[in-house]
Amino acid sequence: HYFIQSNLRQQGIMEEFMAEPITSMEELKEHSSNPDSPKNIPARMELYIMSLQKRLCEELGEIEGSPLTVDRWIRDPEPDGSPGGGGISCIAQDGTVFEKAGVNISVVHGTLSRQAIDQMKSRGKEIFADSVRFTAMGISCVIHPINPFIPTVHFNYRYFEIHGESEDKSNWWFGGGTDLTPTYLDRSDATHFHSALKTACDKHDVSYYPKFKKWCDEYFYIKHRGESRGVGGIFFDDMDYVTAEEGLSFIKSCGDAVFPGYITLVRRHLKDTFTEENVQWRLLRRGRYVEFNLVYDRGTKFGLYTPNCRVESILMSLPLNARWEYMNEPGPREQELLEVLRSPIDWC
Repeated sequence: HYFIQSNLRQQGIMEEFMAEPITSMEELKEHSSNPDSPKNIPARMELYIMSLQKRLCEELGEIEGSPLTVDRWIRDPEPDGSPGGGGISCIAQDGTVFEKAGVNISVVHGTLSRQAIDQMKSRGKEIFADSVRFTAMGISCVIHPINPFIPTVHFNYRYFEIHGESEDKSNWWFGGGTDLTPTYLDRSDATHFHSALKTACDKHDVSYYPKFKKWCDEYFYIKHRGESRGVGGIFFDDMDYVTAEEGLSFIKSCGDAVFPGYITLVRRHLKDTFTEENVQWRLLRRGRYVEFNLVYDRGTKFGLYTPNCRVESILMSLPLNARWEYMNEPGPREQELLEVLRSPIDWC
């Protein structure tokens, strides 16, 4: 282990990333530096999410006071012997600031399951073959703080390719989003979070923020409860209507927005005092989070539908603790949050 880590440091990998990339550095450098390579965008996307993971984990480790645990994992090869890819999961759990925080990257190759093909067709993707090869890569982060006055955040940004008969004949798209889930409503926090996202979106297209904000409100909706999961953010998918270069640039702007948009809020509320009553309400709201992820979330379903999936990483998004209480009667402060969750508003 020592000699492996030492070798990686000599290559500069450990200074740049949390662990060795899933794709070899030689291949990433080769394709990322060649604009004519069909793997140029995938290589640059993988390098970006690795870099974002490193920067965010260092920030979270500084706040927590200890580094995140790093788990690099590799999927079994496909039946034809081709690589299945893998991922790097970085986790903080049972800490002093974060009950559970995870920053995962995955770079996965495989064959779409029947359920995944049906799910894609249901949103308009034209897939005619029964067996389709794919490449998917992305970064997914969920942070569940201990303090009820620090909101939970989620973000996921991804790149997806469906391969044709040859590597230069592929369908590709970007997708992703982020949303803020507070336990107690703080209007200034919500405005701050949304303003950071609007700034990121406006760099590319002023129509993006209102369109993707609306999409987020509709997507993160718990139908059986009649309420949103949180105060929203942005959500987009199937972004193939721009050039791949423009799509990657937009992904980078959104990913980088986590620092001004969310980390600022964590530091703002680090020393807020709270009561056991606040904790119990936080546990009830975390229960709602679980309900959405297990019943509605497309990413969770796609992950679990993928053959040879890694369940631990897929379910990283779930909180460490949650509560379901029969006929809970919220107080005035708790009710203030519920009113916004039932009728989403414009924050900026």
